[in-house]
Amino acid sequence: MNVTRTQVGIVGGGPAGLMLSHLLAKQGISNVVIESRDHDTIANTHRAGILEQPSVAMLTDTGVDGRVLTVGDEHEGINLRFKGESHLLNFPELVDATVTLYAQNEVFIDLAAARARDGGDVRYESEVTEIFDLKTDTPKFRYRSVAEGADPDALQEVHCDILVGADGSRSFCRRAVRDEPGHQDFTTEYPFAWFGILCEAPKSFPELIYANSPRGFALISQRSETVQRMYFQCDPNTNVDDWSEDRIWDELQSRVAGPDGFELKTGPIFDKTVLPFRSFVREPMSHGNLFLAGDAAHTVPPTGAKGLNLAFADVRVLFEALDSFYSTGSRALLDSYSDTALRRVWKAQNFSYWMTTMLHTTAEENPFSTRRSLGDLESVTSSVYGRQYLAECYTGWPNSRP
Repeated sequence: MNVTRTQVGIVGGGPAGLMLSHLLAKQGISNVVIESRDHDTIANTHRAGILEQPSVAMLTDTGVDGRVLTVGDEHEGINLRFKGESHLLNFPELVDATVTLYAQNEVFIDLAAARARDGGDVRYESEVTEIFDLKTDTPKFRYRSVAEGADPDALQEVHCDILVGADGSRSFCRRAVRDEPGHQDFTTEYPFAWFGILCEAPKSFPELIYANSPRGFALISQRSETVQRMYFQCDPNTNVDDWSEDRIWDELQSRVAGPDGFELKTGPIFDKTVLPFRSFVREPMSHGNLFLAGDAAHTVPPTGAKGLNLAFADVRVLFEALDSFYSTGSRALLDSYSDTALRRVWKAQNFSYWMTTMLHTTAEENPFSTRRSLGDLESVTSSVYGRQYLAECYTGWPNSRP
């Protein structure tokens, strides 16, 4: 069996794993990244992305690429729309911050290119089969190539000082220690999903529109000047084949309609998907010398635009802990990693849950809960402090705080 020795083994080659690999390499800390998918599959898996300013800085200030500044679309606010009326929240005026619309697969493309440019050891189409010795000084994992023509029985092994699970919401690393004592999973399921489309059309509005309507939630998002991404709340069992283009546009328009006559700009739809979602947190985010980051440790509904930003925040905290460990020999920051990361995670969970429940409706909803949600929206938009709170949470908390 071929054995590789490295300082940090990273399972998962998405944005979180590649960003950690990039930061470690800049400090001379050797690492190997194992990813089950091939490069092109990840690069062409379209996922929306709202990046907070610290996330943008992690890409630009560390020498990944400046494409996020030239291709990304900086946004100065969002539009909360309810009762058919728009309420624009101006982030620079409220909290002196902006966000950048930049798809997650574009982030991956930039990071993958940076690792290739810098000679990073990223092994795509490699499936982890076993992790072990996590409570020793040399945690290990085995993997096999799943590339076409590869021998599925030919296992390889990686020995490292620290093992990082950044392998997404279906994390092999997390599941591998699920029966270990001292762990707890916190989960809440949502009774709705998002019906998402990509279409060829100009922007309907300069900023994103988050709409509460009697028919349910809608998000009018963007992808570029000519391609737009939009969503509407639906049943998780919805079949996209049951929805024609005309029916989709009628549904979206009904959810943003109002006395101001606002109309969406429409065009050919070339992608349709249903996205069920939930909130999940694993505590603690570590086990021996295994450390979880990103979706492997927690997921949030997309309403609060926190997913990728939380992953990058985990990476920042974990990188600082690893850098300290290798430069000083102290495990203090590694041992506090989970507690530090979880403080931000639960703040983000609270914000995402609040945004989701305030903007969505459910089949069981009664007139009281409907009016209460509208009261919540009225309270936020009519108060400068309410607008500031939402803006602060949406644009992200400073790195000096969890």
